[in-house]
Amino acid sequence: MPTINISRKVFEEYVGKKLPTDKLKDRISYLGTDLEDATNNEIIVEVFPNRPDMLSVQGFSRAFSSFIGAKTGLRNYKVEHSHEKVIIDKSVKDVRPYTACAIVRNMHFDDEKIKEVIDIQEKLHITYGRNRKKVAIGIYPYEKIKTPITFKAENPEDIIFQPLEFPREINALQILKQHPAGKEYGHLLEGKKKFPVFRDANNEVLSVPPIINSHKTGKISEKTTNVFIECSGFDFNVLEKCLNIIIAALHEMGSKIYSMDLIDGNKKYTTPDLRPEEMKVDIGFINKWLGLTLKENEMKKMLERMGYGYSNKKALIPAYRADIIHQTDLAEDIAIAYGYENFKETIPHVATIAEEDKFEVFKRKVSDLLVGLGLLEASTYNLTNEDFQNKRMNAKLELIGLANSISSDYNRLRAWVIPSLMEILSNNKHHEYPQKIFTIGRIFKKNEKFDTNIEENERLAVALASEKTDYTEIRQALDYLLRSIGVKYDVKGTEHNSFIGGRVARVSINGKNIAYMGEIHPEVLLDWNLEVPVAAFELNLTELFEIINK
Repeated sequence: MPTINISRKVFEEYVGKKLPTDKLKDRISYLGTDLEDATNNEIIVEVFPNRPDMLSVQGFSRAFSSFIGAKTGLRNYKVEHSHEKVIIDKSVKDVRPYTACAIVRNMHFDDEKIKEVIDIQEKLHITYGRNRKKVAIGIYPYEKIKTPITFKAENPEDIIFQPLEFPREINALQILKQHPAGKEYGHLLEGKKKFPVFRDANNEVLSVPPIINSHKTGKISEKTTNVFIECSGFDFNVLEKCLNIIIAALHEMGSKIYSMDLIDGNKKYTTPDLRPEEMKVDIGFINKWLGLTLKENEMKKMLERMGYGYSNKKALIPAYRADIIHQTDLAEDIAIAYGYENFKETIPHVATIAEEDKFEVFKRKVSDLLVGLGLLEASTYNLTNEDFQNKRMNAKLELIGLANSISSDYNRLRAWVIPSLMEILSNNKHHEYPQKIFTIGRIFKKNEKFDTNIEENERLAVALASEKTDYTEIRQALDYLLRSIGVKYDVKGTEHNSFIGGRVARVSINGKNIAYMGEIHPEVLLDWNLEVPVAAFELNLTELFEIINK
């Protein structure tokens, strides 16, 4: 988890109240964060990943101030329209298609505040931005920029500028090889024929996201009073939320917020939008969830202690909160405001004898066998998207969509697991080979025989990646696993668009198909930007377990 180091003096100024050290430690711990230390000069806190808005001294102080009752309720943010424009060229659609932008005026920078701004940016890059893959943030001295600003994609050889803290001008390709940031994040642009670039009306380069700002137009100093901020990436909703987090923190410093018009072809967006979102508060559900009997006015007070507004039985969710998507999220914050120390322990009236689930024991045995074979286990998400499951895999599976998804990256339930491993291999191709990984995860497919019309199975997927990987190696891995478990199986050649023809097989036990295995097709490798062969198998553990038990 990310750790923030906060000056206690600055923290208390933002909070507007001083607490004794013992009381401070107690309240910080009950806010839902992990306190490492609190001294007379410094506070060190670990912030959980679901609260990126607390990764700055301003954001953490704001949340703490509401929690202790110093400044409760929804914070209001006045956004004035700058009438300035950012033009989004269609050339970025295949590279880094979206951006959210704003202007902040009346900043009063000193060394401490510059450090705070850089710290916010880097903490969000690492966590919410997934090391700049999901979100890249640029902060620029607005005085050095002439609008309108254009966001486009160009040949990297044509993007020539002096990158931040570098002695001379070089082109974007050279940056990837010569600049420290280029070496660290260059893999995010690997395989791209064109690179994204922000340019102002004078054709000056502002930055090449997600790599580096220009030294000339992208370095803030104590002389900077106005800043231009942009977030770029692949999901506009995520970018907008990230921008709101930064803007809210800068507003706490005393600045004024100005919106910008984003012109994307025939579409026009205005960012930032700091209006609160609304969510109906289901009082009965929350009380049942928490085991309490709170009345509406009590829930209202507790929501206000967590920085919400409340009106007409609806919670007004701050624009910088990225973690509120369901009633359970409201319930969690109400529980924090109520105080975990105030919940009464109860002993269940049902006597049971505990026993570990036999299927979990089976899965652990499978994991142990593969670890013994030298494979690394990976944790993967059940949520994914159409691109990963079908388009990049050259497949046409029917996927189950989410009704109220807030991110296009995670708007489908996965129908198979191999794409999750392909994503991991794609994200780690800058590490040495061979790479041998596996994951056990749940898949979902439509089936009217079930009450929910959805069938769920646990699948095992194994992927081997190296210059020498082939069908024989992946078959040896499957053979080792099934023989160790003690089952006999049959292998028959088949066709599958994700695999190379003639190097893919169907595996069955007692006439029941339980697995695919083979070499991944070169077109699929290309879609994942992988340059080495990959062989994989996917095994239905749920059905295998049933067969063994019979």
